[in-house]
Amino acid sequence: MNDDSQRQVVEEHWAALEAEKTIGERRLRVARLPVTTPQGRLTAGVDHKGFRHLLVPIHTHRKIRTGLDGPVLQLRKRPLEDDETYQMYADLACLRTDLNDLFTDLCTDVLDAVAILPENPVKALYGVLDRWKALFQSQGAPLGPEQVAGLFGELLVLQRLLARDPSAHRLWRGPGGHPHDFVARKSAVEVKTTTATKGRRTRIHGLDQLDAPENGVLSLAWFRLETPDAGGSGTGFMELLRQVLHSCDDESALLELLAAVGYRSVDAGRYQDLRFVVREEGWYRVAPTFPRLTTRTLMDAGVPISILDVEYTIDLPIDHPTVMTDDEVVQVIDLLIQESA
Repeated sequence: MNDDSQRQVVEEHWAALEAEKTIGERRLRVARLPVTTPQGRLTAGVDHKGFRHLLVPIHTHRKIRTGLDGPVLQLRKRPLEDDETYQMYADLACLRTDLNDLFTDLCTDVLDAVAILPENPVKALYGVLDRWKALFQSQGAPLGPEQVAGLFGELLVLQRLLARDPSAHRLWRGPGGHPHDFVARKSAVEVKTTTATKGRRTRIHGLDQLDAPENGVLSLAWFRLETPDAGGSGTGFMELLRQVLHSCDDESALLELLAAVGYRSVDAGRYQDLRFVVREEGWYRVAPTFPRLTTRTLMDAGVPISILDVEYTIDLPIDHPTVMTDDEVVQVIDLLIQESA
């Protein structure tokens, strides 16, 4: 069963359970899932508050990891008993109904992991939780307006790359601290975004941000975004994010990258109404004639390279030999994909 089919099965079970009549506070409405272990089948559940649960069967004396107790996820031991059976489970619950879609993705990963390691389902569960834990953390401030706009621009570029290769999220290196946002072997793209209505001033962070890879090429993608009036057109931030996640062949890896840049799924509601219109877009070849400061240019000018923490602003030219045509932009995308193969 592929991931899409697995996800659909889980969703259908939860939808059916949610449609049933609410029962007592200490009870769960449950449905067996199509993944089996020596202790029994994994089970979907819904409690009286409408919270979704994934239950992994365990031995009665098996200890369960502590420390996961909200505000989003909760993990604890829980027995289920009916007239014929008594079974202990590791009960993973999502305490935020607005994160049900993301919880379904997590549970689909758990089902896949348990199917590979049915003899030790708890180990499989822990492995998935360890990969996902950063995505459910509630610590830290949500992204500010400029950060959201900047991330929106990077997602626009990532969307084009994923349209060519569903594994292209591996090219997104900026979240890991690389000076360039997207990097292949000898090609790189730096993305800059502004919400200013006039001018093309762009802030550059560091002497290496506009320094091309060794023996390679660097491009700069620039977007001017506008926030439409209420009810106006444009693309929703969460809409774009969901499209990118859908296009990617490894949502967990992409969500980890998003967490690294400050996007946390627990804050998704804060961004639900944010929309942008791309008013201008320009791509530039960062050639020798392009306005920039790098370690190399400072050395050529005799300036000591012991200068640290350099930031500066450039004014991007509208008419300049380094401005790319649409066909050249396509070639940049193609080259990144080819070099990542």
